[in-house]
Amino acid sequence: MISIVIAEDQQMLLGAFGSLLNLEADMEVVGKASNGEEALKLVEQLKPDVCIMDIEMPGKSGLDAAEELKGSACKIIILTTFARRGYFQRALKAGVSGYLLKDSPSEELASSIRSIMAGRKMYAPELMDDFYGEENPLTDREKAVLELVSRGKNTKEIANQLSIKTGTVRNYISAIFDKLEVKNRIEAITRSKEKGWFK
Repeated sequence: MISIVIAEDQQMLLGAFGSLLNLEADMEVVGKASNGEEALKLVEQLKPDVCIMDIEMPGKSGLDAAEELKGSACKIIILTTFARRGYFQRALKAGVSGYLLKDSPSEELASSIRSIMAGRKMYAPELMDDFYGEENPLTDREKAVLELVSRGKNTKEIANQLSIKTGTVRNYISAIFDKLEVKNRIEAITRSKEKGWFK
């Protein structure tokens, strides 16, 4: 019997996933959590074979919890509506066994769990296409500038830290906006995070 913990903050979905999986002859949902913190506690207490987690949950996200569970015996499956490259990259680094999308057919979830228990990795195909399709267009220096921008540094502070002129920093920021097709610093940071180009 495959023992499963589910972490999902939408109660209706949590109940639906639990009911669906309990219908499978070889599966039992042993615990339900509404956030990453609860999921970590249940995994520690119940030692399930599999923990299925949503990403965006209050408090600790599914990715935060997955990172903390890296290397544990419990196999982690991310089940989310978000086909975002940045999330997928973080999930891969956390060593998750599966990354599936909620709009997949319900029978796919059970068959994916069985495949994962047999030692396979299961990732949504549309994520794999996107993951290998896009490289970061920024140069190393532009990446360094954007990293400092994301830390709240202003133009002058960035210039001092990188030992360049403020005008040069402005040129880099302008180039970053062009390449990322954004209008301001906030959008540039958001776009880079979504693409998984930095955390």
